[in-house]
Amino acid sequence: MTEQVELTDPVDHSVGGMYGHLFRRVFHIGMSIIPFVYFEYADDLSDYISINQMQLVSSLVIALVLSEAVRLKLGITIFGQRDYESKQVSALAWGGLAVGLTFLALPESPELVWPLILSLSLGDPFLGEVRRKGYESKTVFISGSFFIAMIWIACWVQLSTPIWLVAIMAPLCVASEWPRLRYIDDNATMLLIPLSAIMVLLPWM
Repeated sequence: MTEQVELTDPVDHSVGGMYGHLFRRVFHIGMSIIPFVYFEYADDLSDYISINQMQLVSSLVIALVLSEAVRLKLGITIFGQRDYESKQVSALAWGGLAVGLTFLALPESPELVWPLILSLSLGDPFLGEVRRKGYESKTVFISGSFFIAMIWIACWVQLSTPIWLVAIMAPLCVASEWPRLRYIDDNATMLLIPLSAIMVLLPWM
């Protein structure tokens, strides 16, 4: 059995059909608020429960992993998930794990965390919808790279993200969404691959 899977219309596999698909898209975009919550409130919340910020993030990731294990054991899928996720780790769990690892790797770097997470939360739905319209791969890559470049440029303006990262991270984020792996969702690859690149480049920033 190949580890690559064919590209399919996500609506066909969504629990809830088109409404489930739209809910998943809205939820995905809603992930954009996570950096704001972390950088504004994580310190107060961790103090309130007498742990540090990294322990808070670690606890949330552990809770996510355990809840996903229970879901898989019971074979449950919820509204908006794909039907095949009853037997494999869900996109939600992969995304949550990737986001958690991003905060653990870059706990004091909003200028890097913001564009990384927005590239996933906004870039992935954008790429998915462009592809669903039937455009060829070249068009998806160019339009996706431009869209994600705008995210990194906006973060350069607002957060002083190094501007030279735009030329590297925009195409890399798009390319990281391409692998169609059977058991690893692009919510993981689209964040963890760019995060790995950032960690390699970090000494030059």
